[in-house]
Amino acid sequence: MKLKTYIAASSLLFFILFTGCSKEVEEYNKPAFYWYSKIVEQVSQGDLDQADSYYSSLQGEHIGSPLLPEATMILAIAHMNYEEYLLSEYFLDEYIKRYATPNEKEEAEFLKIRAKYMALPNPRRDQALIDEALKKGEEFKRNYPDSMYLDVVNTMLTRLYLAQAVLNETIVNLYERLDKPKSAAYYKTLKDDSWIVWDDVDRANAAWYRAWFEGDGTSSWYEFMIPDTKSVVSRNSISEEDETVAKPVQKEESEEKVAAPEEVIETEDDGSSWYDFMNPFSDNNDEPEEADSSSWYNFLTPESSNDETK
Repeated sequence: MKLKTYIAASSLLFFILFTGCSKEVEEYNKPAFYWYSKIVEQVSQGDLDQADSYYSSLQGEHIGSPLLPEATMILAIAHMNYEEYLLSEYFLDEYIKRYATPNEKEEAEFLKIRAKYMALPNPRRDQALIDEALKKGEEFKRNYPDSMYLDVVNTMLTRLYLAQAVLNETIVNLYERLDKPKSAAYYKTLKDDSWIVWDDVDRANAAWYRAWFEGDGTSSWYEFMIPDTKSVVSRNSISEEDETVAKPVQKEESEEKVAAPEEVIETEDDGSSWYDFMNPFSDNNDEPEEADSSSWYNFLTPESSNDETK
């Protein structure tokens, strides 16, 4: 009796253990409205990863469902609200390529520009994103000159142009501090900012914990700790002082190179080397010009005749 009780208790324990630790049952072969309702439910709960998973199921099982365009736009706006701008652009691109009508395409293109604009909380840290956002904004104005979003796009473009001008100004100040006048002059002429009245522009205020290290773009509070030497960035650069010093040095070197062949012509090479004294087969300068035909090793040959026998 006790054995049966132990067996029943252990089986119940194993059943509870395995059912509690088991994974969720995979769902498949469901109607399109089921997946759509799951997407809306997960978006309302803030679980966008699970919502993206349900979207993959909806797209995979019901590729022609009329619920797909609305689900795609829901996820694009949800990712934008959660500051996931790359994913928002992905869903907007999917919407434009597959589902958007001409009127809906205009709205989706505007949302893409808005996503790029909102992805710039720190404009001085992403120069390429500013250029791309400006390019897309100007392209939107050319494609939709009578758009209802035109004023908003112009506002975003104006702020982006100001951010680009401030970024170029910061780069110019950096090159001037690194003693690179040519690079500074290049960035000064890169963009025409004469239309900007800098006295009327309110500069972006960085947070206090970032302002300590970033400063205003011209200097930082820890500048006194930096040694007055060339940095790693400007080590290979050539300043104007270096060019003026290098010119006479190069001239002297060129004169030496011209004079070198004349010296070679004056000295005649006799074909001797410094180690000739160690070579018994070499001719010494102390020997007379008229030398006999004998050699130092003639005594080793029995056929050779000595001077005494002659």
